[in-house]
Amino acid sequence: MIDPLTDMHDDKPSARRVYRVSELTRRIRGVLEETFDEIWLEGEISNFTAHRSGHFYFSLKDSESQISCVMWRGRNLSMVFRPADGMKVVAFGRITVYEQGGRYQFDVMQLRPAGIGDLQAAFEALKRKLDAEGLFRQEIKKPLPEFPERIGIVTSPTGAAIQDLVSVISRRYPPAQIVLAPVRVQGDFASEEIARAIRQFNAFQEVDVLIVGRGGGSLEDLWAFNEESVVRAIAESEIPVISAVGHEIDFTLSDFAADLRAPTPSAAAELVVPDQNELMTAIKHLSLRLQQNFSGLLNGYASQLDSIRNSYVFRDVSSRIREYEMRLDENERRFISAMEQNLDVRNLNLSVLRGKLQAMHPEQILKRGYSITRHKNTGEVIRDASEIHADAEVITQMAWGKFMSTIQSEQEE
Repeated sequence: MIDPLTDMHDDKPSARRVYRVSELTRRIRGVLEETFDEIWLEGEISNFTAHRSGHFYFSLKDSESQISCVMWRGRNLSMVFRPADGMKVVAFGRITVYEQGGRYQFDVMQLRPAGIGDLQAAFEALKRKLDAEGLFRQEIKKPLPEFPERIGIVTSPTGAAIQDLVSVISRRYPPAQIVLAPVRVQGDFASEEIARAIRQFNAFQEVDVLIVGRGGGSLEDLWAFNEESVVRAIAESEIPVISAVGHEIDFTLSDFAADLRAPTPSAAAELVVPDQNELMTAIKHLSLRLQQNFSGLLNGYASQLDSIRNSYVFRDVSSRIREYEMRLDENERRFISAMEQNLDVRNLNLSVLRGKLQAMHPEQILKRGYSITRHKNTGEVIRDASEIHADAEVITQMAWGKFMSTIQSEQEE
C-alpha cells in the first residue's frame, strides 16, 4: 500500500512508507469500524463454543461465505434461548478487528432466532418493561415451605406435566395433598385462565405453594406464560410460586417472575417436597445421636458420683448415692421409652397418611363397587347420559374384569 503523502512515481525505496503489521491492522480496523455502523446480520451458526469465561464464540455463515462472531458474557446473560450449531439467527452488532489475530469479526450485541421475529421482539420488550417495574427483583422472592401439606397446581388436566407432577410428589412425599386448577396452557384465552387460577388460589389461601407450568413446545406454544397478565399474577401472588414451563432450555417471563424456576415439571415436583425416605433416615440418625449424647452425659455423671462416693466426706452416705444412681437409671429408661413411643407415633401417622393416599387410587375406588363406562369405539369415558343413545355399545370396567353392553334406552335426570 502506497502512502498518499509520498510520490507514487518515485521508485526509490527510501521514498516509500513502510508499515509495521500492527499499524496496518490498526488502520484497517479504523476503516472498517468507521465505515460500518451497527447493523443486523442474518446467518446460520456454526462452530459454536461457550467458553468457561462466559463468552460465546461462533461463526455466522450462508451458502457463500462466513464471518467469525463473539458475544461477550455481559450481553448473553439475559438471552432466552441457547445458541447451537445449525440454528438460523439474526444478530445485531458491529464490525471490528481483532488486532492480535489479524482478522475481522462481528461483535454481537443481541441475538435472536430467525423466523420468530416479532414474537421474540415482543418478548424482549415486555421483559424490559416488567424488569424496570421491579417484578423480577431477587429480594422480593419468597421462600418455599419445607413441608407443604397442600400443593396447588395450575396446568392442563390432560398433559404429561400433571402426570409427572402427581407421580413424583406421591412417591417422594405421600402426605402432601394435590389441588389441581385445570386450565388451557396454549391458544386463545389460555393466559386469562392461568392468571385467574393463580388469583383464585390466593383468594382462598388453601394451599401452601403453587406450581405453574406445562410441558415443552415452541415459543408460540409457550407464549401464554409470556403474557403480561400471567406474569403479573405470579409476581403479585402471596403464595410462593414455582414456574415449571417447558424443558431446561426453554425460558419464559413467568420464570423470571416466579419465586423459583424449575427446568421441568418433574424437577418442580422434586423441589417442592422432601423425600420421605431421606426424612426417616435423618430422624433415625438424630435419634441415635441423641441417645449416644445422653448416654455419654449419664456416664459422665456416674463417674462424678463414683468419685464423690469414694471421697472421705461421703463414705458414710453411700446408700444415698446408690439411690440417686437408681433414679438416674430409671430416668434413662423413661427417656429412651419416650423417644421410642414418639417414633412409633410418627411412623403410625405416616402409615395412616399413606393409607389415605392409597385409598384414593382409582383401583381402590373400583373395588368399592364403582365402575367406569366408556364408548366402545372411541374409549372415551361417559359422564353424562346425554352422551349415549339407544343401540349404542359401551364397555363397563369394574375392579375385576369388564363387560360390553348395548343401550336399549337412555334417561336424563
